[in-house]
Amino acid sequence: MISLLPFATYYFCYFAYNGLFNPFWGLYLESLSFSPWQISLLIALSTMARIVAPGFWGWLADRRRQRRPIVVATSLMAALGFLLICLHAKTFVWVFFCLALVHFFWAASLPLVEASTAHLTRSEPGRYSRVRVWGSIGYLILAVAGGYALDWLHLSSLPWLAFGLLCAVLWSAWRLPEVAAPARARGQTSLWGTLRQPPVAALFACCFLMAFAFGPYYTFYSIGLRQAGFDKSAIGWLWAVGVMAEIGVFWFMPRIMGAIALERLMLLSLVAAVLRFSLMALAIGNPLLAVLSQALHAPTFAIHHAASIGLIHRHFAEQHHAKGQGLYIIFSFGIGGSLGGLLSGVLWTHGGVPLVFSLSACAALIGVGVCWRCLRPSRQVLATS
Repeated sequence: MISLLPFATYYFCYFAYNGLFNPFWGLYLESLSFSPWQISLLIALSTMARIVAPGFWGWLADRRRQRRPIVVATSLMAALGFLLICLHAKTFVWVFFCLALVHFFWAASLPLVEASTAHLTRSEPGRYSRVRVWGSIGYLILAVAGGYALDWLHLSSLPWLAFGLLCAVLWSAWRLPEVAAPARARGQTSLWGTLRQPPVAALFACCFLMAFAFGPYYTFYSIGLRQAGFDKSAIGWLWAVGVMAEIGVFWFMPRIMGAIALERLMLLSLVAAVLRFSLMALAIGNPLLAVLSQALHAPTFAIHHAASIGLIHRHFAEQHHAKGQGLYIIFSFGIGGSLGGLLSGVLWTHGGVPLVFSLSACAALIGVGVCWRCLRPSRQVLATS
């Protein structure tokens, strides 16, 4: 039996890097005197890479029936790419080139690891969240510690800290066991046939709209908090509040998934997103409401993500799992996140926090409508939940 410990370690290191990068990278770019549009474009590179990279790497992994060598090689290339930023991060063109390289390789590994983890926990779907929660713990630690570290060391040290964490990701990738993609069985639905199913199309639409709503959040939330008077350590703690709520939900997800249908969890996550981004638009500077909006990260990210993974695992045949995870990344964080982040960069100078987070709330509201009309539990699911 393959141990899940290396996967938990990988999630911890991978999301520890995200815990440093997501809250503070926008502030670092702002310190280089880049414009709001340049900042949104550079941050959107991580989501734009997810439009192309996961599909390519997922196809390659399924074709070769090997995932670990791709995870190790792309983790190495991402670390080397970020080293170039450490050595010279002064001009927009240079940072753009290096980040494009980093994110093309960085976007490769997570869908492959997700597919392997989902496969190993397929007999107990809720166990996936018990493994994935270690990523949230890593994110939490670095979101909090990163704020204090950058107050002490200065923002200019951020690229070197990020590079160190990418080296930790490479180490954890090297420790992963191989989980071979299963061979295609006769009579199973083709990938295109699966994508044409109405519930699958509705699922990807909901994922797209949620990621679109998160685009402004990942681009301008920290900048908005700084403008509202929060210092870097307080910003780190606010990001940590969201992750602490996420950890609690991930830990109890086996019970939640046993009691509530995945389609209903998806609807709950989108309703919570409407409330969350509305609070950000209206009262980002209110400490109590800021904590409340971050606590809603539990349904808007943790429940949404677990429901998405579960529905993809249900609808896609085993030999298509890596491609299914790649397509999830493409439609959500790739296309959805890129468009949301770039549009927020255009709108930021015209309306700032209220305008861009109202855009997020509207996207989530459309998602509520799609989910309510098109993504409902089947009678069989209701009978077993």
